[in-house]
Amino acid sequence: MLTGSKTTFKVRQMLPDVKERMLSQQGRNARSRDVFGLRCLPGECVLQRVVMVRKKLSAREGRGWISGTLFCSHFRVAFVPQDGPKTDENADPMLLGDHDVALASVEKVVVVGPNRTKLVTSNTSLKFTPEELVIYCRDMRVVCFLFDRLTPDAQVIEMTHTIARTYQPPKPGSVLSFQNAALGSVEMKQFLSNRRHDAHMNWFESASDWEQELDRCGASSWRVSSVNDRFEMSTSLSRFIVVPQKVFDTELKKSFAHFNEGRIPRWCWRHPRGSDLLRMASFQNNIYHEKDDVRNLELVLFGSQSSLCVVVELGEELPSPADVQQAHGRLRALCLGDISTSVAVPDDRWLSTLESSHWLDYTRACLKKASEVACLLYGGGHLTVALQEAEDRDMSCVVSSLVQVMCDPHCRTQHGFQGLVQKEWVMGGHRFYSRFNYHRDNDKEEAPIFLLFLDCVWQLWFQFRSRFQLTDDFLLALHDSVQLPVFSTFLSNCQRERCRRSQNQGQCYTPVNGWTDAALPDSSSDQSDPPFPPVWDWALQYSKESQDRFTQPVPETPPIQPLLNGNLNTNLDTHRMSDSAPGSVFLLSRGTFSCPSNLLPWRSSSSSSLYKKSHRRAPSSETIPGLERILKAWTLAEGPHSVGSTSVDPYQPLLPLLMGPCLGLWRECYLRGALHAQAFSHPVSSNSAHPVERLAHQVQQLRNQLDHMTSHLATPTITDSNLNQNANNGTFLFSAPRPHRAPPPPISATPPSRTSLVDKHSFLFGPSAAEHGYCPAPKTTKLPPSSGRSLAS
Repeated sequence: MLTGSKTTFKVRQMLPDVKERMLSQQGRNARSRDVFGLRCLPGECVLQRVVMVRKKLSAREGRGWISGTLFCSHFRVAFVPQDGPKTDENADPMLLGDHDVALASVEKVVVVGPNRTKLVTSNTSLKFTPEELVIYCRDMRVVCFLFDRLTPDAQVIEMTHTIARTYQPPKPGSVLSFQNAALGSVEMKQFLSNRRHDAHMNWFESASDWEQELDRCGASSWRVSSVNDRFEMSTSLSRFIVVPQKVFDTELKKSFAHFNEGRIPRWCWRHPRGSDLLRMASFQNNIYHEKDDVRNLELVLFGSQSSLCVVVELGEELPSPADVQQAHGRLRALCLGDISTSVAVPDDRWLSTLESSHWLDYTRACLKKASEVACLLYGGGHLTVALQEAEDRDMSCVVSSLVQVMCDPHCRTQHGFQGLVQKEWVMGGHRFYSRFNYHRDNDKEEAPIFLLFLDCVWQLWFQFRSRFQLTDDFLLALHDSVQLPVFSTFLSNCQRERCRRSQNQGQCYTPVNGWTDAALPDSSSDQSDPPFPPVWDWALQYSKESQDRFTQPVPETPPIQPLLNGNLNTNLDTHRMSDSAPGSVFLLSRGTFSCPSNLLPWRSSSSSSLYKKSHRRAPSSETIPGLERILKAWTLAEGPHSVGSTSVDPYQPLLPLLMGPCLGLWRECYLRGALHAQAFSHPVSSNSAHPVERLAHQVQQLRNQLDHMTSHLATPTITDSNLNQNANNGTFLFSAPRPHRAPPPPISATPPSRTSLVDKHSFLFGPSAAEHGYCPAPKTTKLPPSSGRSLAS
């Protein structure tokens, strides 16, 4: 009996140790496991393996070839270098390695044989043994693998067929089955469920998150409303919206029916000078407007202001989603060549083909419209600027985000930019799932609107990189992550769909049960769906060294000046507002103001005749010189970042130069796979430079000859400032050279830019204006027309 008691006591002493070992074993089970040297994710199965394979490295990776083993699982194509560093077994699992390609991001597979190439699909029969395997990715990467002659032919053919069958499943809607299989294991679900959100960024998922943004912007006259908590008012809006303090929820409910998809005017951001930025959909013209409804609509539209509202119509000057999709397709064909015929664009037609794609034209149009809105918010004092789009889910996301990047230094930091995407895109209801066509079953709605926005941000970063904390490596990582459909950020069209997937649908009230979680019997998601992580969990994709390159040090932004009554009372131009009657609404289109009679349908309809008698009609655009001066005041001497300026307001907008040579091509993104794509079509010159690099090399030679000739002549030196002021006569082609800086050390996750044969500051890839010390703004609001020739600077 005594012995038994001692044994029981010893067992009880051992229980904590056994429990700790069990938890440790569960943690190890959630780690990756090694299969033939490949670190597999929990639940991932290796389908095929080929040894003695060489991978072609890009210029950012050091060029040349690296030997290793090629794997194909039901989730990715993985390559393990032969002499690579040994992985840590206790480290957290990563979705993709440095040399891996997700099957869901594969667009085409091409094999190269003796004097021939072939596009491989799931039904292709190969009659020759491939010597090289070329994988085209949807993010414009091209990965090349070279098989050794000693590798058995059967293994090479089987690997090719396995990749083709796995990345192209029989059913178009089963692409995400790979992600479900890779992330749906019990161990992986437990691991992802224990991941915590980044506490340094605003996720805009709760009412407190929106209130935090209101406090940051000093918008004390606005409040957070939960009127759409159960998505009854609008299925595409978020659960929480920001509305004026003086509008009650009971009155607000009557306003949703007057706008497309119920997307009423709602607050996005407030400038420290007192202007508010709103977003809304188009008005419903066939709705009967009651007198009380009109009053509520006016209160919502004017927000906390009482005198002036400017509606910016985005549909006339900005491209449609179909235009963006067509331009992006042409850009892909130009940078990667025709995959099926292996025909590249001739060198002498490369730049003209780039211009005809209209991608840079659409980038210029978005930046131009955002510049106009930013100038209006900065110089308008107390007014409301409402961005209006038919559905308020595409170009309004682009313009509103660009305006905040231009005006708010917080949005140019990594966490601030991530919060901006959460607010304007994720919670704003952008159709990520449809626009990127992850299921590949609906090509009509596909349009990379978000990629166009990233290109616009890159243009701003390129011209004002010292004003950004985030770097181009961060933008490139975000660009590539969009094409990997494993993140909850991009796998839904609105917050309602995300709540369905996560089974977090808010609450509903019944007399019997009270407040309970709302059930969705028509939900298409299943309880077995894996918990897809957010894209902002960068540790799942990139190492600590790679993440360190996402940011760079910038000067600290001074705090916003104290606010009185929700508005700044310093340096206000009150005479600008005195020219307008109370309740005036104007339309900003093509850089000019107008007030069409049908701008507000309830003011021109017969049902609101009683209401219209009690208010003065809005004056014509000829009687608003105050508004016209707001946009026309941005001369070289008065605009932000002017030469010789002693003090710079951190909230002055970053106005980019929009002339053709000033907009550059994002080479690190679009041209990183160009050499790989044309390697098999130009086997003799596979290591030669890209056509655009050869053209830039010729321009550099001419520039050197011109510099050599002018050095022997007694001519005055032309400064960079003079070059910028005389940009219309072609002197921008030969900007002053700068000392060459050594490139940063390459990283494997986000490869650095290719080494060019010429200095990247030629006219093809010109330097930013901010680096030379001048950042002038346009003299007038009539920015350069979109028809100007874009020279891929």
